[in-house]
Amino acid sequence: MIPQIHIEDFNYPLPDERIAKYPLPERDASKLLIYRDGLVRERKFRNLAEELPAGSLMVFNDTKVVPARLFFRRPTGAHIEIFCLEPDDPAEYNVSFAATEHCRWKCVIGNAKRWKDDVLDLDASDEELRGICLQARLIHREGQTGVVEFSWRGGAPFSQVLELCGRVPIPPYLNRDTESIDLERYQTLYARLRGSVAAPTAGLHFTQRVLDDIAARGIETARVCLHVGAGTFLPVKSSLVSEHPMHREPFVVSRALLARLRDADKPVVAVGTTSVRTLESLYYVGISCLEQGRPADVEQWAPYLREYALTRAEALDAIIKYLDENQLDELKVGTRIIIVPGFRFRIVDAMVTNFHQPQSTLLLLISAFVGGDWHTIYDYALANGFRFLSYGDSSLLFRR
Repeated sequence: MIPQIHIEDFNYPLPDERIAKYPLPERDASKLLIYRDGLVRERKFRNLAEELPAGSLMVFNDTKVVPARLFFRRPTGAHIEIFCLEPDDPAEYNVSFAATEHCRWKCVIGNAKRWKDDVLDLDASDEELRGICLQARLIHREGQTGVVEFSWRGGAPFSQVLELCGRVPIPPYLNRDTESIDLERYQTLYARLRGSVAAPTAGLHFTQRVLDDIAARGIETARVCLHVGAGTFLPVKSSLVSEHPMHREPFVVSRALLARLRDADKPVVAVGTTSVRTLESLYYVGISCLEQGRPADVEQWAPYLREYALTRAEALDAIIKYLDENQLDELKVGTRIIIVPGFRFRIVDAMVTNFHQPQSTLLLLISAFVGGDWHTIYDYALANGFRFLSYGDSSLLFRR
């Protein structure tokens, strides 16, 4: 049964001055709130390794943020902002980024009503950018979103075109333009695969020093890749959470990690809500492998519609069997999963995460993870000078 949850119950006062507009000079200098068994204490993030359970498996999301904001100009002089969300044709990220002449992307279009049928030119004064001659043509539009075809000269791959012409899409609640510091700091140290339009911000605190400390304590690490879409961070606008649509996000998990998760009885620590959503989606992908004979996208309310007797090992075995039969070494699928109070966690035991917006799906996920005790965590953070949201402080939460 779909839970009937009122989003108003997940509100809290967040003064603007508590939102971190810029990162701290050192990534691992942020504060770390630790929540376990209903108790809260704090340390510095650089002490994280000392707080992790012995023998843990720590899972990171190695997606990379792309400079997805592009600014164009109509012949009339009107400015049009195009925010690339995900590739449409070709639909595979790596293929689209490798395109050297043209490609199509699903986009959010600012000032959309002023864009008719004309071809837009990049709004740029830099001679190098004008040499690329990047243009945009509207294929179709629904409201503020649509499919846009980009074309350019010079033979550069689209990934390079974005690096040269685009801006990093920092969150709108920072209330400022992208600055040079964001090019480095709105990206994790271990980012590898391009595709996200928002950073998996829990990972922004990690330095090589922290990663070395984690390794020195014998804690295993692994990586997944979920490309973070803009929809993940949208506030819930409907009173009932059941009326809020979740957007699809593609993810990749290796067969090797599936085997480690299947055989391990060690605690699994997810770095960020994106890693949590990826790992918890695996159980339902396993069910689709058993019932449909292949992996299928995880739908938003799938975990709540019926009871599932399958064990975690059985679900992961089904995915591994499918991969082996099809000679694949990684799972590629998508998820729209929403994690709200009442969700049964199958894989993740602890998570590293930042402090999230009021009335957001991410706050719902936190509440589900800590057995509804999110007020204890957020009241402490507000009373003790913690910095909030993407560039804010961090927490280590243990599941209740």
